[in-house]
Amino acid sequence: METAELIRSLRTEGSLLADAAERAGDAAAVPTCPDWRVRDLVRHTGTVHRWAAGFVAEGRDRPRRPAPDPDLDGAALVDWFREGHAHLVDTLLAAPDGLQCWAFLPAPSPLAFWARRQAHETAVHRVDAESAVAGADALAHLGERVTPVHPGLALDGIDELLAGFHARERSAVRSATPRTLRIRTTGAPGAAGTWTVRISDGPLRSERSADAEGAATEPADCEITGSAAHVYLALWNRLPLESLEIAGDPEVARLWRDTSAISFG
Repeated sequence: METAELIRSLRTEGSLLADAAERAGDAAAVPTCPDWRVRDLVRHTGTVHRWAAGFVAEGRDRPRRPAPDPDLDGAALVDWFREGHAHLVDTLLAAPDGLQCWAFLPAPSPLAFWARRQAHETAVHRVDAESAVAGADALAHLGERVTPVHPGLALDGIDELLAGFHARERSAVRSATPRTLRIRTTGAPGAAGTWTVRISDGPLRSERSADAEGAATEPADCEITGSAAHVYLALWNRLPLESLEIAGDPEVARLWRDTSAISFG
């Protein structure tokens, strides 16, 4: 996705997150993040927004830890979140194309990185907030109970996860015996994609098919198929992987489920 599209997605997803937090109430449990209440989710995401905006606005060239989460609740917390979200959007819109600052995943530019990372950070946590509205009883069908993730954003997020986060040394998706996982999204050409994921004792390697129809002929040990939005949420551990179509060796799917959690520390 282009940077401008990602910033528009960030704007939309942040507004949806704040709206869901208001509906749920800050004491509501977050089924997709069992250790959190809505107040924890809003504090975390708002803190990350301010942290990210600092790199862009000030051209910071070294990593810096986020500030502590604020001790806010209720309407004051949501207002604080909306303020920080708007500041991040405005900061990204005002940033020059030649911006130089710290980034931690490959991207065409630091500006493209931060727009992309914050769009997905916010989209995933928006789903968390909407899960608090839907309730624990809806978790098995969460894909139908939350605002759908736009297919283009979902495809971009799958790319970021596979070719960005899990291409790093710190990724725990490893196997002493090399395995091949195919991930396929279905739908119209703008929602279809295919990734061949090679799992070994080193960092994961993935290749996205250039075929608009998502064709891939190389054999795979396991294939996971679903809509772009559902695959995106399942790979981010927001939907049960078993809610997708799984063919071939289920151990490969379980390997992903058990080892793919992302650590930002």
